[in-house]
Amino acid sequence: MLPLRLALLFLLIAASTVLHVLPLLLVALVKAALPSRRLRVASNPMLTGLAESWIGVNNWLWERFTGTRVTISGDAPLKADGHYLVLANHQSWVDILVLQKVFNRRIPLMRFFLKRQLIWVPLLGLAWWALDFPFMGRYTPKQIARRPELAGRDIAATRRACQKFRAIPVAIMNFVEGTRFTTAKHGKQGSPYQHLLKPKSGGVAFVLDAMGDGLHGILDVTIAYPGGSPSLLDLLANRIPEVRIHMRQRPIPEEMLRGDYQGDRTFRAQFQQWMNGLWREKDADMVRLLQDESA
Repeated sequence: MLPLRLALLFLLIAASTVLHVLPLLLVALVKAALPSRRLRVASNPMLTGLAESWIGVNNWLWERFTGTRVTISGDAPLKADGHYLVLANHQSWVDILVLQKVFNRRIPLMRFFLKRQLIWVPLLGLAWWALDFPFMGRYTPKQIARRPELAGRDIAATRRACQKFRAIPVAIMNFVEGTRFTTAKHGKQGSPYQHLLKPKSGGVAFVLDAMGDGLHGILDVTIAYPGGSPSLLDLLANRIPEVRIHMRQRPIPEEMLRGDYQGDRTFRAQFQQWMNGLWREKDADMVRLLQDESA
């Protein structure tokens, strides 16, 4: 039965993807050809509506074909027309589907910062381009050491993306750890947190600097899997018993909006200290979510 179930799910997901991505690309191409910025901005609701419909079908498949229970705690007030920076821990590719299930049509469409190579993913890469997802180089320290001019490219790309986002309701998504949690990575880092990798503050700092007071606040989301970190196949095969989520809305400290993260060592240290404090609280949230059998 499992192979038949998986084949049916893949077929439904593929059909929904094609049916949504093709009109999405058509609207995006028309948008690109429009003569004024005002008209291009006015076309965004059609694009986001198609994306939200696509996510809605995926959510329906989740509910119809799995018994996974999603439990949410926290009292973050959500606005469909808000402007948020969404911060979350990262354990699995399932995290993205969890976030979309929880927030679809409750906050603006989430935009992720993606590796530039992902634009070549069939259909999905074009869909992300059409929806103005920012594509980043994410150069390694060795690459930057050889070519120092690369250091500013991702910052410039962040600024360009954020300038677009200032004109529309938006939720900018950032997995602050920069990679998925594994025990091996945790040990290699010497992470001071029990369930998390160290936060990478630079991306958050660049978004806050570029968006300024254009953001209403931070949605701080903690995702826990009591059955262990799952794969996408585990979700499709109905092997995830429960997902537990805690979310809270945090104000953005005024002092974190005004500073040169790259050039000012004092500001960078203050910013990292602030992020480390958020991560200590998130680690405590993870402990509670994994221990609380009644959550």
